[in-house]
Amino acid sequence: MRLKHHLSFAGVIGAIAIASCSPQTHLSNPSSVQNREIQLQTVSLNQDDIVMGQIVYVPIYSHIYHHNSQDRVMNLSATLSVRNTDSSDPIIITAVRYYDTEGQLIRQEIERPVALKPLASTSFFVAADDTGGGSGANFVVEWVAEKTVSEPVIEAVMINTSGGQGISFISPGKVVEQHGKRN
Repeated sequence: MRLKHHLSFAGVIGAIAIASCSPQTHLSNPSSVQNREIQLQTVSLNQDDIVMGQIVYVPIYSHIYHHNSQDRVMNLSATLSVRNTDSSDPIIITAVRYYDTEGQLIRQEIERPVALKPLASTSFFVAADDTGGGSGANFVVEWVAEKTVSEPVIEAVMINTSGGQGISFISPGKVVEQHGKRN
């Protein structure tokens, strides 16, 4: 894969990469790449034990327009990533909701609070052919902690690699509400 452009923005979109993709592209050592998704453990949550938490809004683009026209659409797959940056304590994810462009709930990704271990990550995927969210889709992630922890990194990566070209970019989460007290 040959990198043609790399742009950085300080706003909503963190980085864009456009690459030329070749069907002959192969991993040098395919066994070194493993799909190791962690299993999230359901936990019971006592509201009195919550020390801190946040509600985080993450923009998702299930498609983007191109070639100077809203008639030309490029569908994108999206991966929402939630990363616990604290090295000693877990965070508890209480909600992950996916909304469409009009703000209507499409689906809720978790049913009950789940613990994310120290330095662990988890992700939620929206397939490129899942266009229900539209160009203004978003995730809302809610998390809490029972101890003071470093804030998690919550962001999305959108990608499309069709037609011999590839585009990918990140969309950082924005904290829209703080919970609890910070010690």
